[in-house]
Amino acid sequence: MRASHADRERAVDVLKAGFAEGRLAQAEYEQRMSRAYQAQTHTELQMLVADLPQGPVPQAQFAPRPMMPAVPATFLPMQMPMPQPTNGAATGSLVCGLIAPFTWGLTSIPAVILGHKARAEIRRTGQRGDGQAVAGLVLGWLGIGAWALFFLVMALIAVSRG
Repeated sequence: MRASHADRERAVDVLKAGFAEGRLAQAEYEQRMSRAYQAQTHTELQMLVADLPQGPVPQAQFAPRPMMPAVPATFLPMQMPMPQPTNGAATGSLVCGLIAPFTWGLTSIPAVILGHKARAEIRRTGQRGDGQAVAGLVLGWLGIGAWALFFLVMALIAVSRG
């Protein structure tokens, strides 16, 4: 069966633990690490860690030990955090900024307002979409700047004519 990136990372964690415990020499550790990142199948990964403990090593129960988790976090399956949703105001800001040229710049102001609102919410909640908010802000300010330039040119033309 083909190995996934997560499978490779778990094998690398076992190798790191083996090296930290003194079970692997530096050169062997580095060689196994490079082979782990290049491994394509589960069999290749298993061969790299077969001679290393892949969990806690049983120890004599002569002295009481402090309370510890049953399995160190290194050997637990990786728990991927749930991705944060994308902020809706950031998406709205980007959309308003993108359609501004087609609406004669009328959506530039909402793009700026939504962009600032989205960035504040993203900082507060940790949601995704900061890049969208910044893009919406830039496009919105460019649209506002284009309108300001247009009115300035029109004013200069009116002053020069009369």
